[in-house]
Amino acid sequence: MFAAESHWEGNQLIEIALLWAAPVFVTGAFVMPADHVPGPSLTSIIATANSEHSATTSFDPTASTLGASGASAASADSLITSLGPVAGTSVPISQLQGIVLLDRLSTLPRRDIASYLESNPQVVSEMLADPPTSASVATWWASAPVEGRRALLNEAPNLVGGLEGVPYGTRDAANRRVLFASLDDLRETLDGFVGRAERDELVSREHMLTEVENALVSTDGHVRRLVNLDPEGEGRAVIAVGDIARADYVSFLVPGMFFGVDAQIGAWADTAEDLVVEQEEWLARLHPDGDATVAAVAWIGYRTPSLVNVASMELAREGQDALTASLKGLAGSRTDDEPYLSVLAHSYGSTAALLSLAEDDVAVDALALVGSPGSPARSVAELHVADANVWVGAADWDPIPASGVFGSQPTSAAYGAHRFSVAPGTDPVTGEALTGATSHNEYFAPGGSSLRNMALIGIGEGSLVTDANRSAGDALKKLGKSGTSSRTYLLR
Repeated sequence: MFAAESHWEGNQLIEIALLWAAPVFVTGAFVMPADHVPGPSLTSIIATANSEHSATTSFDPTASTLGASGASAASADSLITSLGPVAGTSVPISQLQGIVLLDRLSTLPRRDIASYLESNPQVVSEMLADPPTSASVATWWASAPVEGRRALLNEAPNLVGGLEGVPYGTRDAANRRVLFASLDDLRETLDGFVGRAERDELVSREHMLTEVENALVSTDGHVRRLVNLDPEGEGRAVIAVGDIARADYVSFLVPGMFFGVDAQIGAWADTAEDLVVEQEEWLARLHPDGDATVAAVAWIGYRTPSLVNVASMELAREGQDALTASLKGLAGSRTDDEPYLSVLAHSYGSTAALLSLAEDDVAVDALALVGSPGSPARSVAELHVADANVWVGAADWDPIPASGVFGSQPTSAAYGAHRFSVAPGTDPVTGEALTGATSHNEYFAPGGSSLRNMALIGIGEGSLVTDANRSAGDALKKLGKSGTSSRTYLLR
């Protein structure tokens, strides 16, 4: 579920109005319009956002590159002024922004893109800091020339990989290019003479990026895509397990304190895969003739706090903005094929998620909070969650949920969230023994009641979630299963 939002406000209407004749993507083929024929109308652009499948038809992001880059820097200044007019426009490229700039770049030869970006390195960072809406990016990408897409992938992989709305498979290819190029540069520098302080910093960054590389290897056969990467400093990384572009159910896993990329991206990606496996097993068990698919996103898209700054809301605000961008990115990429969307948030990450869902124009179908230090919203009624489908879990020996450091306590009855069990016990459906979470960092353990319940929440099966007050017999009655030894599941 996505919030209704206007993707076409302010200067983006001006940007769209300035679009010139461009290839129009129609039913899997690119059709070149006649000279000076206007591009897609504003109405058609607003109404149409191609899916990843159609947007990437005939485009292989891993294919060999076209042409050779490397126009000299000396010619770049003259190039910048000579890049307009194009296709009937009279605006120099240096004056363009947003979608109009992306559209212009996608019509240029690869060597010209390289020269322009070499002379204007701030263009990429400025675009990513204030990007066009994901819906407008998705529409632009779908209609851009294949050669232009490939040129941008090669010459500006950090831009392509970071833009919400670009197909996830293409972003994965772009971010892997950035990852491997960054590792090569770091190792080449480390092979030379560098001071001790600089060497320590470079070694730390190399280790962090190597952890990202290792985290892209599946532990259970599911595809993993690197859908966002910041290779600088402490780093940021977002890895999708499963086909996020087409999955029927998508869950975002948002971590809290000490979950930096360097130390935890591998474990967090494995946790996302554990969740996917659990959800697939439940879907097969409950709907044996169904074909629903799932994906989970190991999301470390913000700087998680340490003991030094965990009492501040500053990083939670950063996490709020980044998570909102990711959720809107999925919405813009899948306007015609909305998945069942859930957020599963832990500790400080729950506060970031609550800020996003309370204050921003984004909504989800389900929200699960574990070990939460507090909510800026006073109750579930203030959250953009469908049907107040908010769940909360807390371990007996976890002191954080009772602290209310950042506002209301989601575990309180007044907050209005559903409580789910994180205690040990027996699964009332399968009869399997479940381990329990006793402390702050055990909520996502495989084989535990907490992960079991969050998996069910993420696929819309809240009626099967167990809580501390529900006995096995009560759960079986609610499920509609007859007999405790039967393995026949009577669906609602």
